[in-house]
Amino acid sequence: MNTFELFTDSSCDLSADLIKQLDLHILELEVTVDDRPPVPNSALDIKGFYADLRAGKTAKTNAAGPEAFKNLMESYTEKGCDILYIGFSSGLSATYNNGRLAMQTLQEKYPDCKLLAVDSLCASMGQGLIVYYAAKMREQGATIEEVYAFVEQNRLHLCHQFTVDDLFFLKRGGRVNAATAIAGTMLGIKPVLHVDDQGHLINISKARGRKASILALLQKMKETALTEKYKTVFISHGDCIEDAQYLAELVEAEFHPDQIVIGDIGPVIGAHSGPGTLALFYYGSER
Repeated sequence: MNTFELFTDSSCDLSADLIKQLDLHILELEVTVDDRPPVPNSALDIKGFYADLRAGKTAKTNAAGPEAFKNLMESYTEKGCDILYIGFSSGLSATYNNGRLAMQTLQEKYPDCKLLAVDSLCASMGQGLIVYYAAKMREQGATIEEVYAFVEQNRLHLCHQFTVDDLFFLKRGGRVNAATAIAGTMLGIKPVLHVDDQGHLINISKARGRKASILALLQKMKETALTEKYKTVFISHGDCIEDAQYLAELVEAEFHPDQIVIGDIGPVIGAHSGPGTLALFYYGSER
């Protein structure tokens, strides 16, 4: 039996099966495609979503507001439950801060509950991986304070390495300028990026062609991975499962982790990274 409830948000990109297995509570962020009404992240068909992006449709995302957090969490605090919330990087979204504000309000109303919030400074399945480790600690009997301390102390060891296939999605998000996007597309340049210690998206290198960009992800892992300590690796992809499987084969041959979990980059993240994005997440010495 769990001693506390574990909350995160849908930007963690964990599958429905993993969410159920780990007994997580998910606050859904919303996505708007073209002029359609906003819908929860999980309500969108992922293949259809990426087909829409490839067809030129635009997608926008909305941070979850404090009221949404309050409504979801209060059904547990009114029963006296303790809650740990591990949130989407504050460097990329207002979601974490809105969750923290909601928990402050609930703490005043339910002073006997332990309500703790931690900024993961992570995104996509990097956020999912730190949540996964937290859930496994809880399964093994760790207290809410112990799990909170673990996330605080280890979140900057959650390495995020990723590459995108279409530079124009980064241009739209302000990560590259129009000239770079046009020139890079013509020359087959694929940027390699990561999430830094402040939880921001940072361009760290360039590769010529898709295969070279995938090998660059593996090379960064060779330089920083501490897989002997935490032996689970996550890979997420924006509707490019063959590339994800190829990367998984490379990681397996090099590191022999206990498990490699491949999942979709959900609409909240995919709206900004675009189809063909490939990401690698693991525990390392530094980001």
